[in-house]
Amino acid sequence: MAMKDAILPEFDHEMGTTRRLLERVPEADLAWRPHDRSFNLGQLAAHVANIPTWIAPTVDNAIFDLATLGDQRPQEPTSVSELVARFDTNVRNARKKLEELTDAALLGMWTLKQGEHEVFTMPKASVLRSFVMNHIIHHRGQLTVYLRLRNVPLPSVYGPTADEG
Repeated sequence: MAMKDAILPEFDHEMGTTRRLLERVPEADLAWRPHDRSFNLGQLAAHVANIPTWIAPTVDNAIFDLATLGDQRPQEPTSVSELVARFDTNVRNARKKLEELTDAALLGMWTLKQGEHEVFTMPKASVLRSFVMNHIIHHRGQLTVYLRLRNVPLPSVYGPTADEG
């Protein structure tokens, strides 16, 4: 079995779960934030929707330097339909990249840098799991807390929720 054949089902599952959560973001609360130092709901949701775009620079490059980016924060959504459409496009493009991968490409090394500082180096397969997939799962968890604080019923993530048996 090719390594991508082990990654793609997990990707599809996590992206489906993430989409169900993004669909529930209350449009009227996009500017709400739980704390002054926290993202507002729209910013957090935009970040979650944007993370699949990280797959292309991960598989297409051996080195990624954050110092060369400038401000790359995703634009805050003006509507939930815009947010979900953006996410769907990002997921579709990311999945195409994943489908093209060979085992050799997945075993290639990838380095994250901040200028001269090397943050980490690891195989691209590990980067996809830790830096991309786990990152989206982490922020999706934050999003569930935001939604709970706004009294939004939560969809199933890895099993039943208190809102959906």
